[in-house]
Amino acid sequence: MEGEMHRKLVQEFSDIATIIDSDGTITYVSPSVTRMLGYEPAELVGEVGYEYQHPDDRDSVADAIETIQTNPDDTQIIETRFRRADGSWCWIEATLQNRLDDPDFNGILVNSRDISKRKRQEHQHQELAKEYKTLLENVDDSIFFINVESVDTEYVFRFERLNRAYEEQTEISTEEVRGKTPTDVFGEDLGSNLQANYHRCAQVQEPISYEEEVPVETGARFWETVLTPVLTNGEVTQIIGITRNITERVKQERQLQRQKEQLDEFASVVSHDLRNPLGVAQGRAELLATECDSDHLPPIIRSLDRMEEIIADTLTLARQGQVVSDQEPIDVVNLVGKCWKNVQSDEATIEIEDNVVITGDPGRLQHIFENLFRNAIEHGGTDVTIRVGQIDTHGIYVEDTGSGIPEDAREAVFDAGHTSTSGGTGFGLTIVKRIAEAHGWEVKIVEGIDGGARFEFTGVDIDQ
Repeated sequence: MEGEMHRKLVQEFSDIATIIDSDGTITYVSPSVTRMLGYEPAELVGEVGYEYQHPDDRDSVADAIETIQTNPDDTQIIETRFRRADGSWCWIEATLQNRLDDPDFNGILVNSRDISKRKRQEHQHQELAKEYKTLLENVDDSIFFINVESVDTEYVFRFERLNRAYEEQTEISTEEVRGKTPTDVFGEDLGSNLQANYHRCAQVQEPISYEEEVPVETGARFWETVLTPVLTNGEVTQIIGITRNITERVKQERQLQRQKEQLDEFASVVSHDLRNPLGVAQGRAELLATECDSDHLPPIIRSLDRMEEIIADTLTLARQGQVVSDQEPIDVVNLVGKCWKNVQSDEATIEIEDNVVITGDPGRLQHIFENLFRNAIEHGGTDVTIRVGQIDTHGIYVEDTGSGIPEDAREAVFDAGHTSTSGGTGFGLTIVKRIAEAHGWEVKIVEGIDGGARFEFTGVDIDQ
């Protein structure tokens, strides 16, 4: 009974049992060799096993056999490639035991199992690791790895490694921080702030993003950081941080904010400190004109009115370049009609080619159309025709039938103070461009259908 059970176990056991003598000659191989390698047992008995081993693995196999012959109680486990019957290679893990003194074996017992799938997975993992390392070392963003330890419901965070970009942008190396806490590296105050963000990430177990201030020796100070937790069995065991140096951007934003504050202050001075005495001067001049007749009064009144126009345009220019945040759907027909009523049009005519709905700030866009209408009438004559229409799916235009703008002057007309008429302030078209850019639009001047000036606005959000 025991012999029959032993026979069945050997026949059905998936691993291969092999016996080799001290020279490596196969004296026995179990039937499972057929399933794994495609040989009949009789084909291998009497063969030297080395001849079936991959040439690169033969030395390690020979070393293992020599070791167990020298140390009979030792067990050797090796990985080697064995040639299948079809000529392909099979990775096997072999366990070698010395049974030379056992009369039932009289040789070295080798138990072998197919590990080709595991080897393929290991190779894939190695390739992924290479790709990961290449990515880590070549990406421009700074990346850091934090090990997370849970101790008595509290977390301990320790730096594990930094990528090349992090080291270059901070002049902090992996060797300096490995195994250290944020307070060890950055001090108590700054380190505590960093740990608070790591703690928040570990608590919510979801990625978080934020901006932080971390001054380093390279001069970088402000960072945009994303933390991503790595979970093992439901617990956060690691945090991967990706951080980008935004120091220059923050400096620019702060400079722009200071400039905006200065511009607002300037606009306030113009609006109140200049307009108030100007209003008094205009009122007194009008009263004086009713009391006496002087050739000097009309030029004074015209000059005061001129100052009022310049102040109004200056205020508009100062305030209209700010980015538009509150936008709404606007019917171009209604907007153009409203603007046309505010312009002294004489015999000029307005034609709306396309009835479209755009998105923007109605009050600020009113300045665009009114300024363009006045510009067309001033330069194209009192009987000029002005057209408003759509360009493709994301653009609108305003064109006139006047004499047009020379090609070499089309960019200059947008400059502040540029005017070709003695009565203009030179701010009208500058205001047009500033308001368009505040909406995220682009504006350019081309020749119209009838040779006049055509202002094309692109990047416009049009309701289709």
